[in-house]
Amino acid sequence: MKKLLIALITLIPSLTFAAGPTVPLDEAKVDLHDKASLQRGAQLYMNYCLGCHSLEYARYNRMFSDLEIPQELGEKYLQFTGDKAGDLITINMSPEAAGNWFGNPPPDLTNVARVRGADWIYTYLRSFYKDDSRPFGVNNAVFPNVGMPHVLEELQGMPAETYEERRIDGEMKQVYAGIQADGTGRLTESEYDQAMLDLTSFLVYMGEPMLLEQRRMGWFAFGFLLVFTILAWLLKKEFWRDLK
Repeated sequence: MKKLLIALITLIPSLTFAAGPTVPLDEAKVDLHDKASLQRGAQLYMNYCLGCHSLEYARYNRMFSDLEIPQELGEKYLQFTGDKAGDLITINMSPEAAGNWFGNPPPDLTNVARVRGADWIYTYLRSFYKDDSRPFGVNNAVFPNVGMPHVLEELQGMPAETYEERRIDGEMKQVYAGIQADGTGRLTESEYDQAMLDLTSFLVYMGEPMLLEQRRMGWFAFGFLLVFTILAWLLKKEFWRDLK
C-alpha cells in the first residue's frame, strides 16, 4: 500500500503537466524530405520569430547544410545575429528587457516541437484572434492569455472569433464557428496555412536535425539484425544436426 501511494504521488505532477490543449488540434502533415518547405520555414522564422525567440542549441552553418542553403546566401539573407556561420542562433534581446516588455522572457524554441508536438504548434500559429482586453490586443485559442503579440498579422490579417446560429433543443443559439481573418493580410487563408505548415516543419527539423538519418540508420540496423537472426538460426540447425 505504501509503495502504491508513493507511485501515485510521483505520477500526479506528470499528469498535471501532460494536460492537453482545450481545443482540438489540426494535423500538421510535416514532410522533412521537402527541403523547399523547410527553407521557407527557416525564412519565416528568421524574419518574424528570431527577434524574440532564440534557437540557441543550433548553429547557422548546420542549418544551412541540412536545408541545402548555400552558405553565402544564408549568411546574407538569414543570419541576423552572430559574426560567423558557426555561431549559435541567438537573439540580441536581453532577458531583462524581455521581462519588462512581455512579463517573462520569450522561451528558446529549439526543442519546442519535441515538447509540444507538431500539431500543437501548427494549430497555435493559426489560433490567434482579436481580444481588446489583452495587452497586445490578441489572444490565442490554444494558449489562452498568452503574453505574445500576433507577429504574423501582416501575413494573415487580423483574425477574429466567428459564431453562427444553430438550432439546439428547438432554439436558435449562437455557436462558436472558428477563427476567421479579416482579409487584410498579404496571404490568402490557404497560403497562410501552408506558411504555418512550413514554419512548423522547420521547428520539427530544428528539434531533431538527425531524425531522417536516424530513421535511415534504424532500417539498416533492422536489416542487419534480420540477416543475423537468419544466419544464427541456420547455424543452430547445423550444430543440432551433428548432435543428433
